Amino acid sequence: MKSSLRNMVMVLLLISLIASSAVGIVYQLTEEPIEQAKANKVNQAIAEVLPPFTDLSEGKEVDCEGEIVKVYTAKSGSEISGYAVETFSKNGFGGMIKLMVGYMSDGTINKIAVVSHNETPGLGDKIEKSKSDFALQFEGKHPDTFRLAVKKDGGDVDAITASTISSRAFIDAVKRANQILTENK
Repeated sequence: MKSSLRNMVMVLLLISLIASSAVGIVYQLTEEPIEQAKANKVNQAIAEVLPPFTDLSEGKEVDCEGEIVKVYTAKSGSEISGYAVETFSKNGFGGMIKLMVGYMSDGTINKIAVVSHNETPGLGDKIEKSKSDFALQFEGKHPDTFRLAVKKDGGDVDAITASTISSRAFIDAVKRANQILTENK
C-alpha cells in the first residue's frame, strides 16, 4: 500500500472506529455491574446507619439543590424506629461527598456512613469509619443541641487534622440531611 494522505486518513478512520467500538462495548458490559455495586453500597449504608427495624420504606425522592436524594423510613411493627437520609456536599476538597445519615425516631443521629467521596488518601479520606473515628462524634447527638460546625468555627465537632475542608464538607452534608429530614418526615 502506497503512503498517501488518502490512505493515512482511511487507516486513522479505521483505527478510530475500532477503538470507539471497543469503548462502547466495554461500557455496555460494565454499566449494569457498576449500577448494581452503587445500589449495594447504598443498601449497605442504610442497614449500617439505622437502628434495628423490621420494615423499610422504598424511599421518598426529594429534590435538594438540584440533586435527587431519598428519605427512608424504618419501622418495627407499626412504630417508626428511625430514618435514613441520603445527603451530599459539593464542598469536599475532592468534590462531591455522599453520605447516608441514620436517625432515631426522635431525630437524634444514630450513625453516619460514607457512600462515596474523592477526598485525598491519608487526609480527607479519614471521614470514613475504616480510616478514623471522626464520624463517631456525631452518634447519639441531636442536631438541635449539637452545634454542627468545627470547633474553629464555634461548633462542637473536632475537625480531622490537616483536613478542615473535608471536615466542613462532611458537616455540611449532615446539616443538609437534617434539613431534608425536618422537611420530609
